[in-house]
Amino acid sequence: MKYIEDRVEDIQITYIGGGSRGWAWQLMSDLAREPQLAGTVTLYDIDYEAALQNEKIGNRLKDREDVKGKWQYRADKSLESALKGADFVVISILPGTFDEMASDVHAPEKYGIYQSVGDTVGPGGLIRGLRTVPMYVEFAKAIEKNCPEAFVINYTNPMSLCVKTLYEVFPQIKAFGCCHEVFNTQNLLAAALKDIEGIEGATREEIKINVKGINHFTWIDEASYKGLDLMPIYKQFVDKYYENGFEEGKTGNWMNDFFESANRVKFDLFKRYGIIAAAGDRHLAEFMSGNWYIENPETVMDWKFSLTPVSWRKEDLKERLAKSKRLVKGEEVFEVKDSGEEGVRQIKALVGLEDLVTNVNLPNEGQIFNLPRGSIVETNAIFRRGQVLPIVAGKLPSAIQGIATRHITNAHLILEAALEKDKKKAFVAFANDPLVNISLEDTEELFEEMLKNTANYLPGWKL
Repeated sequence: MKYIEDRVEDIQITYIGGGSRGWAWQLMSDLAREPQLAGTVTLYDIDYEAALQNEKIGNRLKDREDVKGKWQYRADKSLESALKGADFVVISILPGTFDEMASDVHAPEKYGIYQSVGDTVGPGGLIRGLRTVPMYVEFAKAIEKNCPEAFVINYTNPMSLCVKTLYEVFPQIKAFGCCHEVFNTQNLLAAALKDIEGIEGATREEIKINVKGINHFTWIDEASYKGLDLMPIYKQFVDKYYENGFEEGKTGNWMNDFFESANRVKFDLFKRYGIIAAAGDRHLAEFMSGNWYIENPETVMDWKFSLTPVSWRKEDLKERLAKSKRLVKGEEVFEVKDSGEEGVRQIKALVGLEDLVTNVNLPNEGQIFNLPRGSIVETNAIFRRGQVLPIVAGKLPSAIQGIATRHITNAHLILEAALEKDKKKAFVAFANDPLVNISLEDTEELFEEMLKNTANYLPGWKL
């Protein structure tokens, strides 16, 4: 890297999953908007042609007058070669295909188990984890060999298990996991401030919070705006909108968008536990007992969120593939806009251009007192030149701590099962998930079916 006044050039970023038609485009857009950074982005993907298409799309950007950040994009067929000398590594992959994800999400429905996402916990998240761990073992070994000092930014789910695997294989790795769910809750707090107090214009960054929990089951017990305590304001807001919900999404109605909700699950959890649940309803619901919020599709409708079908994801992929072809041919102009992610701001801080406080997933070194040491937890952290320093967040309330610990235990069992190819350990975790509230016989039958459907990603297992 070269430091030239208030700019840093010749930054080397490696993107694992660089053929993505979603997350990779978001990174391209954010880099294009940032005038203080420049360098090379190496795109690695098991689908080399997809990475090659993104190379062409990315390299068109630097010649545009509206693009402030000038980057060279390069596709690479080899993971080892792509990682050589990287300053930063971004990992954003789909573990398997949407066919495997269809099994993750929909196979349990035959047994009355519904999942709104199926990528973190629940039977789907755990089976997804089994096929993700071997991939992350490979990534960790390759990073240790080729760029051991690189900072590694993970966006892949299951987030906690991905980050835990990286540290398990390469304990000195400088990895952290990023998730935008908390950002949405900060925006909701800004909306509450406007609705209850009439204070308009508060930005997400101005909403100061204390974050604690595990990814997608994250909580806020302190929130303020310019010294104003937002906790009592949020309580009034919840009381006002508890029955009908509140939404300020892109579509304006949760029924029009699989990714929106009316925040009723979030409001209910606040009433139960007294602190703010800081993830989206679709994720939060999966951490709780299955008959609370997702007992069946009718219950989900009552709580005003959606079960996202994998069939929709497949159709959406077709649209993005078509868009990729248009972008490559120059038939459509790449839209440069703020993605809402903080990866580029984190890079700016880590190269010394600014300091940043934001929420990330890191091994627990004591930042959450009553969760297991070494488990991956989500709290705020300080980003500054060459350092990511987790901030002590304190204890979780006992009731929430118990739920979180159960999921941490399951994730650790899945990691051990994947590393040891131990079917029995995998089953223990599977049967211990709160959503798997069915008979033992049905649990065994479902487990066997889902393992069979993901067998191509479990080499060496005795299935």
